[in-house]
Amino acid sequence: MAGGVLAFLLVSHSLQADFSRLGQLSEKGFSISAEARLLGGGAVPDKMLGQIDPLRQLSPASVTKAYLAAAMLERFGPQHRFTSRLVSSGVVDADGVLHGDLVFEGGGDPNLTTENLWRLVQRLQQTGVRDVNGALVISQWRFGPVNCLTTDRCEAQSRVDNSYSALLSSAGVNYGNWCINVAPAGTPGELARVTSCDSPVPLTRIDNRVVTRPDNSGTELNAERISSESGDVMRVSGQISTNAHPRDIYRAASDPALQTAQTLVAMLQQAGIRLVAPARITTEPPPGNATSLAVVEGLPLQELLLRTMNYSNNFMADVLALSLVETPRAELNQAGAALETFAASLPGHGPLELLSGSGLTTENRTSAHGINVMLENMFYQGALFPSFVAAFQSPSNGVMRFIRRGPEVFQNNVMLKTGTLNQPVAVRAVGGYFRTVSGRWGVFSVLVNGTGSTPYLNWSLVLDPLSHDLETFILSH
Repeated sequence: MAGGVLAFLLVSHSLQADFSRLGQLSEKGFSISAEARLLGGGAVPDKMLGQIDPLRQLSPASVTKAYLAAAMLERFGPQHRFTSRLVSSGVVDADGVLHGDLVFEGGGDPNLTTENLWRLVQRLQQTGVRDVNGALVISQWRFGPVNCLTTDRCEAQSRVDNSYSALLSSAGVNYGNWCINVAPAGTPGELARVTSCDSPVPLTRIDNRVVTRPDNSGTELNAERISSESGDVMRVSGQISTNAHPRDIYRAASDPALQTAQTLVAMLQQAGIRLVAPARITTEPPPGNATSLAVVEGLPLQELLLRTMNYSNNFMADVLALSLVETPRAELNQAGAALETFAASLPGHGPLELLSGSGLTTENRTSAHGINVMLENMFYQGALFPSFVAAFQSPSNGVMRFIRRGPEVFQNNVMLKTGTLNQPVAVRAVGGYFRTVSGRWGVFSVLVNGTGSTPYLNWSLVLDPLSHDLETFILSH
């Protein structure tokens, strides 16, 4: 009897399988491209489960990063590491003096941090270098400074109040962001203690306007990075309670290569390594006769992609995309062209336009069908698929809290990547994989784009109906 009830329920779900709930957004003026299908294999063909204008070209926002992850894995493989070096064409004498410039060769590692720089400095010390009879030179010959394509990044060249608009360089550190730490003073009414996160001495100028308030008064902080001819200033204002925990604040630097120079100079000084000339930035590669003095390798690509996708890190995504360009001094339009070339190699994909790897612009265009073709291609690549799918999030334990919604079947049988834009129009995009009750794999993609006249688009308006539509697909097969 129970088997008969289950069969009835499965048939009922099968009859209802479609994007019927999600499709109601079109009545509110939103453009939709959606497709979900079961993947076949051997003698079993693919099966279409639902679609809404699947070939329509719309903005995928950060779902673009799935194309990036696929292209990177195909080009470099999961274990590829990006290398950063300190090199010089000079000679180190018996007294530990390096006669010549010390060159930091940026390797395009999107996850380069101050910890990596400390390792470089430590390894430089191990070679016996104590003084540099020259300058520290930051070489961003692979790419940088990269022309901005979005309003956020262009405005960030002069001032910025966020971390995600970071500018790009193959020699960037800490995701192109300055970090300051705000801690309460001991007495109410005094200015808070504001320091650099990575150094006992300030790495950039700080304009501290934060007042310490009595216990339990609440903490409200506002920060922006402002640039002038004399350099970057981190201006922070507001209040912090005497019993509050210290807070780290990140803001994009105006010049990521210069930020690396200032950070590395401070570290060399703290290590007792003297420089006799001011640091400088170059877009030229190190001299041909330069030898390596210190080397640090980054994380494997599969770990970089997990961080890029899970946290939708725009700096990491665009730096990785620029590494796909084989010629020096790469620009984002070339990175986009490399991604387009990758997509064009996928049979049946169809047209698309990608101007960046991050999806930070609404001018990126693809279709739900195209995304699914890319997802299916990766599914059948046994050596790459585990690293690829691991970069997607499960709603039940995803880093992004807004995806932790919908029925339990959706929560535990789906892996997805989301994309969000609010300006100049609303974009909510999502794509990924699902497993049915019988164990079959499927792919799905949904692009929802607004216009200047459509209402604000909450994620709940997309994920709530989508989660129930996907639940129907999952239970039906």
